[in-house]
Parts: sequence; structure tokens; C-alpha cells
Amino acid sequence: MIPALTPDGWDEIAPARTVWLITLADLALLLIGFFALLQANRAIDRATLLEGMRAGFGIEAPAIPDPMAVGRARIDGFAPGSTRADMRAAIDWARGVARDPRIRITVSGSTDPHGDVDAETGSAAILAADRARFVAVALVADGAVSPDRLTLEVAPGSRRAVTLSVGFAGESQIQSGDTP
Repeated sequence: MIPALTPDGWDEIAPARTVWLITLADLALLLIGFFALLQANRAIDRATLLEGMRAGFGIEAPAIPDPMAVGRARIDGFAPGSTRADMRAAIDWARGVARDPRIRITVSGSTDPHGDVDAETGSAAILAADRARFVAVALVADGAVSPDRLTLEVAPGSRRAVTLSVGFAGESQIQSGDTP
């Protein structure tokens, strides 16, 4: 092809391909990739797909996060050095919030920082653990919560109490044919 001179003196060279054709080809490839990803998502479960994508990019699997806290209750009334308290209100509260199978309860035992210790060992941490265990046993024995949905923690040195933290721990457990 011989270049032609334009009125301003510049050579005009016709492009070898039209520009819109290249853009159309890019769009078509993106659409094919999108539909391939949709099909792959149906063929395998989501966890396997995410694991494969993480492996492809060299990313380690994330640790399981703690349940997102959505509510709290506190049991006060522990005498210094004692693991016993009135549990009636806490059991009713736990029974109400534990109806949803996605809920987990963290039981945190604590002690007063001023001489609130276990009588036999002199340890505030052991007394806090005993208080958390007392509350957990009462919740399970009364049928308010199943033991696999409880987590125990110890926080000595804050107050003579046990704190119940309700956490949302995942997706819905209701299957397609079930009713809530």
C-alpha cells in the first residue's frame, strides 16, 4: 500500500485491523473465562474450589476465626473463693439464645484482683476456671446448651463473675427441605 499525503502533509496509513475487532475478542475471552468459573463452581464444592485457588496463588489456608460476638450476659454473686452462684436466669437466657444451631457460647470465668483465690491452691486462675466449669456444667446438665457448642476461657483479675458471650459461628445449618 502506498501512503497518501493528506492536506496537512502527513502520511495516512490505513490500519491493518479495525480497533473494535480487538476489543470484541477481549470481551469474548473474558466472558468465556467467567462462564468457565461458574461451571467450575457448580462442579465442586465451594471449599475445594477456594482451596485450589489459594494453592494456585501460593496462599496458606486461613485459620478458623473466632465466632463473631452478638450478645453477652454476666453471672455475678460469687462469694470470694467460691464457685457457686444462682444460675436460674443464666440458664433461661442461654436456652433462649441457643435455639439457633449457628450460635456458640464462650464461658469466661474471672476473679476479683484482691485476694479472690482458690482455697486449696491459692491460685486465681484455678478459681476462675472452676467458676467457668461450674456454669458450663449447669448449662449442659439443664439441657440449655449442648457441650459441643461451649468454649471455656479463664480471665483472672477482673471481677468475681462469669461472662457468657454468644457468638455467631457460621452459615445456616438448615437444609433445603427443613423448616426453621
